[in-house]
Amino acid sequence: LDIPLEELLGRLAQPGASRYDELLEALRRGATIEQLHERTSIDPWFLHELAAIAADPQAPFAGVRSFKSVDTCAAEFAARTPYYYSGWERPGPDGRPTHEVIRDPDRRSVVILGSGPNRIGQGIEFDYCCVHAAQTVREHGRDAVMINCNPETVSTDYDTSDRLYFEPLTLEDVLAVCELESQPDDSSAGRAGPGREAGSRAGSKLEGVVVQFGGQTPLKLAAGLEQAGFPILGTGIDAIDLAEDRARFGDLLDRLGYSAPPYATATSADEALAAAPEVGFPLLVRPSYVLGGRAMEIVYDIAGLQDYLNRVQAQAGAAIYLDRFLEDSIEVDVDALCDGEAVWIAGIMQHVEEAGIHSGDSACVLPPHTLGGDMLERIREQTIGIARALGVVGLLNVQFAIRGDDRLYVIEANPRASRTVPFVSKAIGMPLAKLACRIALGERIGDLDLPEDTTCAHVCVKEAVLPFSRFAGADSLLGPEMRSTGEVMGIAADFPTAFAKAQAAAGAKLPNQGTVFLTVADGDKPAATGIASLLHDLGFEIIATRGTAQSLRRMGIPATSINKLNEGPNNVVDWIERGAVDLVINTPVGTGARTDGYEIRSAAIARGIPCITTMSGGLAAARAIISARRGEPAVVSLQELHRGRAGGPMSAGGRAGSPSSR
Repeated sequence: LDIPLEELLGRLAQPGASRYDELLEALRRGATIEQLHERTSIDPWFLHELAAIAADPQAPFAGVRSFKSVDTCAAEFAARTPYYYSGWERPGPDGRPTHEVIRDPDRRSVVILGSGPNRIGQGIEFDYCCVHAAQTVREHGRDAVMINCNPETVSTDYDTSDRLYFEPLTLEDVLAVCELESQPDDSSAGRAGPGREAGSRAGSKLEGVVVQFGGQTPLKLAAGLEQAGFPILGTGIDAIDLAEDRARFGDLLDRLGYSAPPYATATSADEALAAAPEVGFPLLVRPSYVLGGRAMEIVYDIAGLQDYLNRVQAQAGAAIYLDRFLEDSIEVDVDALCDGEAVWIAGIMQHVEEAGIHSGDSACVLPPHTLGGDMLERIREQTIGIARALGVVGLLNVQFAIRGDDRLYVIEANPRASRTVPFVSKAIGMPLAKLACRIALGERIGDLDLPEDTTCAHVCVKEAVLPFSRFAGADSLLGPEMRSTGEVMGIAADFPTAFAKAQAAAGAKLPNQGTVFLTVADGDKPAATGIASLLHDLGFEIIATRGTAQSLRRMGIPATSINKLNEGPNNVVDWIERGAVDLVINTPVGTGARTDGYEIRSAAIARGIPCITTMSGGLAAARAIISARRGEPAVVSLQELHRGRAGGPMSAGGRAGSPSSR
């Protein structure tokens, strides 16, 4: 900092993000402990420690890393919780670190990597899987060792694992734990660390590391762990790379004879602009290896792509992926188990919204409600083909898109637990994460006593819980970037009733009567006519902007025209704000903050009015209202559905009756 010392001391009086660096700079310039204490009121003990760092920045790291126990009893009596954290200290008399980790010398350990801090797109669904994995490891005679740094997750509860390490999910930190766990006894535990070869693992107490239950973060560590000599249990690193590498996965699909949307990978803006016309618009563009769809957008022309590249590419620091966006298609998710050869399909889920809505935000139905038997069989065949070709050992999620009647496209495959695992487990009554962990530990599909067909008589709907009502001015428009903060599950004998239950549980209970506002893009007007007809027959009053109202009246559906925002008073926002609208169906014409669609959706959120932004969602809502008119639906618990099924999700450590929420 190129400022006088006195000015620097003055800045220290106000706490801020740069205070730590300013303290060190002041100490390096000769400021005394007394001066700093007077200006900051920081305890002199901490200032003395900072002075040591200022004198020798490497001093705190001159020792060795050791693992200490978290004293959960505040030294009142001996704490027996197996929580550990790492730190640097001087080595013991024998030159080794002095660990406080207690292990059973007769048991081997399995390390399970959690997902780290909960965030959009990587949350509690992976924690659910990690908990079930830890339970399975312990049930099979090994010590379950959890690495996770989020104290708000169940995987970090005191009784979930045999040992928990509160460590970041970075390669350096995970290697340190694996090195300790691999040692024959605590006294000989050292640390591999940067620059040190792992060497031989003969006699290791660590059986291996499980990376497929914590989402994308652990997968990124798999190659480094294996290179250091620690076995990856379950799906290997080549299968992980094969699924994630666009070129390799594309070649695999070509060999299998499966279709994929046209795509390209660019490493610069010029490459992206040159490749776009060949791939074809509209494009789904994203930086490589994104989390939760972050920075994913749909662009419709070169100008839109140029704008995206100007905003995003500098942040990405990596390749840009370009995929043809398949408009007007149905998206399908499949969760499956594979032991490298045999494959078991756990569930095929049909999304309620069209393709292009992030799977974490889209409602989905199990079993599929509109797909025919031939298409379902093709989906099963291609899932089995992909699982075997990748060499998956454990869980696999495959996403498909269906256009027209028979065009099936593979969007992507993920050789890990997906966010739908808790939902599918509860819907079919089988604990997928436990089963996958058993496979990773060496069992085969044939050992698991699995039913050939998991189709149930009931219908389950997963719906996203969205946070828009908590943020003033938030836009409820859904897209490829995940925005949900939770999910709920509706169960009934038919799809409309299950969908209505899910909507109510998600906080968007559908009205039984009243006024519906309808305004849609030109391409959606034919579908909007069918929805409006259903709602009119139910007795709803239909109001719409002028163009949509004219289209409805031409088809014999009464509709009242109201103004757009720029056409003066008596516009839709006025109607919403005075409580005259009970349901909004609005497909966007534009996504900017000044478009009518944004203002309409924001006003609806502020009033707590259900707001639907896709035609498929609107049709599902209309059918759900019809179902609700038949009377209050029966309540069915998961225990009732799966009573008598051994190993069902409620007997597998799940929290009874809880939604599969994040």
